[in-house]
Amino acid sequence: MPRALVTGAAGFVGSHLCEALRARGDEVIGVDCFTAYYGRVQKEANAEAIRAAGVKLVDADLRTTDVRSLLDGIDVVYHQAGQPGVRLSWSDGFDEYVQQNVVVTQRLLEAAYHLRTSRFVYASSSSVYGNQPRYPTRETDLPAPHSPYGVTKLAAEHLCALYAANWAVPAVSLRYFTVYGPRQRPDMAIHRLCEAVLGRAAFTQYGNGRQVREFTFVTDIVAGNIAAATADVAPGTCVNLSGGAEIELRDLISLVGEIAGSEVAVEVRDAMPGDSLRNGGSIDRARALLGWEPTVGLRDGIISQLAWHRERSAR
Repeated sequence: MPRALVTGAAGFVGSHLCEALRARGDEVIGVDCFTAYYGRVQKEANAEAIRAAGVKLVDADLRTTDVRSLLDGIDVVYHQAGQPGVRLSWSDGFDEYVQQNVVVTQRLLEAAYHLRTSRFVYASSSSVYGNQPRYPTRETDLPAPHSPYGVTKLAAEHLCALYAANWAVPAVSLRYFTVYGPRQRPDMAIHRLCEAVLGRAAFTQYGNGRQVREFTFVTDIVAGNIAAATADVAPGTCVNLSGGAEIELRDLISLVGEIAGSEVAVEVRDAMPGDSLRNGGSIDRARALLGWEPTVGLRDGIISQLAWHRERSAR
């Protein structure tokens, strides 16, 4: 039975990944330090779900805990933990992003090197691209992060690559393009739209609504992680995981309202520093190396997420 360590296990993607690994028979150890980026109640619900699936969950801060003991006997590390979001990564917030996204990754890679871990799968972000001269972006395009958050995610990618080049650590970086679905973080757009359409609060739109995002459903992201754990991929490789659902924000607002059968209340504010104008990624490399491509369309994915919001409110 393969033994997997999932960091950020009580988070959005991490909890789904834990359940999928357990469903296929892997032994799974999860680790999470329950940071205060968003409310603990949602993370505790995620934690309860993965414990019920048979995951051993460790409450530990990867900045300070003995990571070698966590990785001892582990076959695959799925590194999902990190400080997310663009808007808080400026000014005094930057140090937290460096610690959680860069220092933690280096500590895990160092342990993976010494313990000869079979595969290290790192959750990177499309934020490493920033604003590009052409779309869809390819892994060979020059990264140009547009936020401190993007800088820290790219720095961690470089750490994966240099540990691969110098010490043959079998690290693969997966560049996620705007993940959504049940359990999505409350600061993310589709979560806020679903809450708004259910009448809980107006949706705050930053800028003119012309920003373009490519959305990827969480089960597709999970499938990409599992494929990356076993595929014949050169250490240090970066791979886009993009869902093929590119849409302007203003059209996304209309789509959520149409699906819900109710208009979304919108409050418009100025654009926020660090928000890129567009993201959208080629999946040619994901198809070739991982045999991966998205299976969940945007409409079906929003239907699933909205159902989760309704079920949660009915409890």
